Amino acid sequence: MSEASVRFDGDALRQRILVLRGERVMIDGDLAELYGVTTKRFNEQVKRNLERFPVDFMFHLTAEEKAEVVANCDHLTKLKFSPHLPRTIGFVVDPLEKKE
Repeated sequence: MSEASVRFDGDALRQRILVLRGERVMIDGDLAELYGVTTKRFNEQVKRNLERFPVDFMFHLTAEEKAEVVANCDHLTKLKFSPHLPRTIGFVVDPLEKKE
């Protein structure tokens, strides 16, 4: 992915990283937006490539977790009326961490 195609700057990306269940994660809709695809398409690709993700690397939010992130994250208000529980993808390292 070229830098020109990145949809968020560093600060906006940091704001979309959440800590849930003690893990740093991003919601599937935010990752889809980052890659310039729909959430449905993003999740289709994740399902087709499950072997690339460790079992504990991703999870679906519970209804309670969904309500909490909708209440606390302004950019996730669109999830309030969605019948689906969002998927989260975790990070092994901080994607914005500077390499020395």
